[in-house]
Amino acid sequence: MSTPAIAATVPSEGAFARTARRLMAHRLGRIGLLVSALVAFCAAFAPWVMPHDPAGIDYEAILAAPHAKYWLGTDELGRDILSRIIEGAQVSVQVVFLAIALAFVAGSLVGLASGYFGGMVDDVVMRVMDGLLAFPILVLALAIVAVLGPDLVNAMIAIAIVNVPGFARLVRGQVLSIRELEFVQAARALGASDLRIMLRHILPSVVGNVVVYASLRASTALITESSLSFLGLGAQPPTPTWGGMLATGMQYWDAWWMSVFPGLAIFLSALALNFLGDGLRDAMDSRLQD
Repeated sequence: MSTPAIAATVPSEGAFARTARRLMAHRLGRIGLLVSALVAFCAAFAPWVMPHDPAGIDYEAILAAPHAKYWLGTDELGRDILSRIIEGAQVSVQVVFLAIALAFVAGSLVGLASGYFGGMVDDVVMRVMDGLLAFPILVLALAIVAVLGPDLVNAMIAIAIVNVPGFARLVRGQVLSIRELEFVQAARALGASDLRIMLRHILPSVVGNVVVYASLRASTALITESSLSFLGLGAQPPTPTWGGMLATGMQYWDAWWMSVFPGLAIFLSALALNFLGDGLRDAMDSRLQD
């Protein structure tokens, strides 16, 4: 008597686990994730990571070149450059995360309503978004900060506002193609309200692409924040910012370390965020085969 074969059941891999595995297999995405995680770690645990007090003044080491005590040198007041870069990471991470989060929420809701209702709502919303997109990002951010005043919170609001149109247009384009699909029509036929259809049925279908877009826009937000700080319109002294440190370093050409290291922090962080965005885009693309 033959024994029936028992088929082995392999548990299906979840979407999050599959995305994480693909991201770690993506060379540039993995590099971007590790560098971004390092910057976030330094920002979160800055008081324990900083080798010196970022506001501490060493009168015997003013404009000291990098050496054993001060690995990245000191500034014009004898303050440790490395410690100030680490504390500046707190400002950059905070501004970028909150600004992109605000733009994510506001832009997604605006694009969702515009694409779902269409008609006059769509025409009005998109013309406003087109008007905002007509301005270069930095110019618009400068105008907003000029109206609100130079401050860290105002800089964050300005960066959020200039990124809303991109999120809104992306979500609108996705919603236009999804709102006519069968599962949306079925929910409407069952009597679901417009708000429930938008939030429970359409939004989850577009959020993946929006997350990828957010990771790509984070690098632009970082550069915008650094540019505003460079121009003195971001966080005000004595709070250290990478852009502010770069602006100060430009006044001391002989002390090259004052501008080179903050500039490298901006460059490497922005590059890492771009790598991370590219990796997430490929990892979440269902058309790619493992």
